[in-house]
Amino acid sequence: MISARTAASPASPASPWKRGGRSEGGGSSCDGCRTYRNTLRRSVAAVKVRAVPPRRVEAVTMGSAAETETEKEKEQEQEQVEAAAAVVVVDEDHYGEDRAAEEVPIMPWAFSVASGYTLLRDPHHNKGLAFTEKERDAHHLRGLLPPAVVSQELQVKKIMHNLRQYQVPLQRYMAMMDLQRNERLFYKLLIDNVEELLPVVYTPTVGEACQKYGSIFRQPQGLYVSLRDKGKVLEVLRNWPHRNVEVICVTDGERILGLGDLGSQGMGIPVGKLALYTALGGVCPSACLPITIDVGTNNEKLLNDEFYIGLRQKRATGEEYHELIEEFMAAVKQIYGEKVLIQFEDFANHNAFDLLSKYRKSHLVFNDDIQGTASVVLAGVLAALNVVGGTLAEHTYLFLGAGEAGTGIAELIALEISKQTKAPIEECRKKVWLVDSKGLIVDSRKNSLQSFKKPWVHEHEPLTTLYDAVQSIKPTVLIGTSGVGRTFTREVVEAMASFNERPIIFSLSNPTSHSECTAEEAYNWTQGRAIFASGSPFDPVEYDGKIFVPGQANNAYIFPGFGLGLVISGAIRVHEDMLLAASEALAAQSMQENFDKGSIFPPFTNIRKISAHIAAAVAAKAYELGLATRLPPPRDLVKYAESCMYTPVYRNYR
Repeated sequence: MISARTAASPASPASPWKRGGRSEGGGSSCDGCRTYRNTLRRSVAAVKVRAVPPRRVEAVTMGSAAETETEKEKEQEQEQVEAAAAVVVVDEDHYGEDRAAEEVPIMPWAFSVASGYTLLRDPHHNKGLAFTEKERDAHHLRGLLPPAVVSQELQVKKIMHNLRQYQVPLQRYMAMMDLQRNERLFYKLLIDNVEELLPVVYTPTVGEACQKYGSIFRQPQGLYVSLRDKGKVLEVLRNWPHRNVEVICVTDGERILGLGDLGSQGMGIPVGKLALYTALGGVCPSACLPITIDVGTNNEKLLNDEFYIGLRQKRATGEEYHELIEEFMAAVKQIYGEKVLIQFEDFANHNAFDLLSKYRKSHLVFNDDIQGTASVVLAGVLAALNVVGGTLAEHTYLFLGAGEAGTGIAELIALEISKQTKAPIEECRKKVWLVDSKGLIVDSRKNSLQSFKKPWVHEHEPLTTLYDAVQSIKPTVLIGTSGVGRTFTREVVEAMASFNERPIIFSLSNPTSHSECTAEEAYNWTQGRAIFASGSPFDPVEYDGKIFVPGQANNAYIFPGFGLGLVISGAIRVHEDMLLAASEALAAQSMQENFDKGSIFPPFTNIRKISAHIAAAVAAKAYELGLATRLPPPRDLVKYAESCMYTPVYRNYR
């Protein structure tokens, strides 16, 4: 494996070296070069220069042949040694520490060879005890591992056994993050145990992880772009070792789940999302890049926390904020091109809508909070129609919450109604009502509303409570995106059950503590008649001798397959019809056996298959709209999507 910094350096010509004996300078070397360097050392009074690195070693992939060093490199090295010798010369320390020069800045030269000790610390190639006897000999691993050779399956079994010993979810989360030192084992574990581990690597546990990210921080993941990097964002992005990036998940940490402003500690969200892009959607890990844009935080608790890892200042706004975002978006496009997907994640409402609107025409952008949530909820509603009957246009929808998620879902439902009925979108919006913190959104409030709420203004008397709105509008579908727990009270849910034989109730706010109601409450208060789905997982509920398995309207159903579809088609823009196609594809995967158990979503155990079908539907729509660049289109998009998926089984090394 080639060291990222060595490979990217324009100053040093390629100089592949074979793994050999250790040189005094710390690198690997042939006898001739070692003799040459010894001559140089003698020429500077036979002392070691601490501030000068050993000859730079450019690593090669395993099995590469060695070549001799060029004369030009030798001349450069001699000039470096002689120049530095004039600055500082100290006695050689045989224990590797030059005590007299501890305060002298040095260059952190490094090399990376995909064998031996370095191989065991390379997450992309490490296999732990699964290295075979032959591989241990070929790649200098003898003695660096215990004698036992075990299979990947046994490794998975052991780790699952260990994870189940933890009683605290955050401990499981930390153990999973530590496992990423062995990339393929991490994803094998997650894929094989997705239903059990999804709540660990993502919601609800990731919320607590973000709140305590500074305390549990062990090693950096992803890239941090801060206000200090203004004018140098391109340089920051170039520090990332991979150039084949296809999906970026970026947050500014201002609205992490329902937990508010967590600043730089929001990095847990992009890291978790991209882990699911790989595990559930099959996007290659090296093609995924998590990014946090740190513009400060208004969270006083974090600003006063000695373990906080971000900028200790109030959050930047206005021109200063947008200039940094603009520089970031331009830099991403310059480095990774037109077809890299940029997923905006957990931006506050006032920025989320503006950023999506601004960049959707110039970049391949997707906001999971607005569009991903909308797509999965629409899929749930479409699937629920198989139980309650009727068409989408024949139902009435009431939302508690009019932020990113609420308005995004409402718009996608209206778009699907418009598609099915051929009616104007303005007419279709009349089937959808929204309640925010001040009550029902009606025409008398129009002048005081934010712009993204104005399309949902309807003529109606003002109502200040959700219960009054339910009683007046009599919705068949009640959807909660408020971020406020227990707001679907008993009287609200019983009112829904009083005029609906099978009320559809979606309690979508995350984490679990912020859910509008629990699954048990929904089933008990409706005598087991509710069609229920939630944002965070709930355990099965027994009511009147029947076991109900509540569905989880988790965005993870949609965004991994959606992203894969954009990648395999080479799409250059996201179109709303792609979101509708993804919803319809997901709804089509729900079967009667799921409905019989009370769930309107298919089980997560089939998520890779589900993602392949969603990817195929999204790619097909991209080709239909002329937004795909990978031509000609494959004949069978589902099989093609499956063939493009990353598989985490260990590879054999020569």
